[in-house]
Amino acid sequence: MKKFILLSVILVTTLTLSAQTPNTPPMPGRGAVIQFPETSHEFGTIDEGTRASYEFEFSNTGDSILLLTDVRASCGCTVPTWPHQPIKPGEKAKISVVYNSAGHGGENFHKSITVTTNMKQDNVKILYIKGQVTPKAATPNPQQTSPVKINQN
Repeated sequence: MKKFILLSVILVTTLTLSAQTPNTPPMPGRGAVIQFPETSHEFGTIDEGTRASYEFEFSNTGDSILLLTDVRASCGCTVPTWPHQPIKPGEKAKISVVYNSAGHGGENFHKSITVTTNMKQDNVKILYIKGQVTPKAATPNPQQTSPVKINQN
């Protein structure tokens, strides 16, 4: 009889413990995730006055809608344009960046574009453009072509 009671207690204890499940919250989704194949672009050498443009392609590899809440360039010579509509999971889109080299002849440039999103973690990504600007060739002023003045009376 003692064996039967001991066996019953062990059986009831085992069933009671296995029936209890811990109160763990469900695993949250990854949310929106922005992924860029390239985060930097080298224009190389461009002529002064050129408006050099590049499109950074990206995709939403997450499981919820991606929003680009702000995209800003590090200076006024660089202008980004970006999609303002939601990017669904699996979709691709582009951020277009235009660099205006007017007035920057003879300079190397390295500009950043800050992309702010609705991602849960690491919601800010930085893109870069860089290159060298060749100055315009100086055009001579017809009044200054010769240091000698000729009297035309």
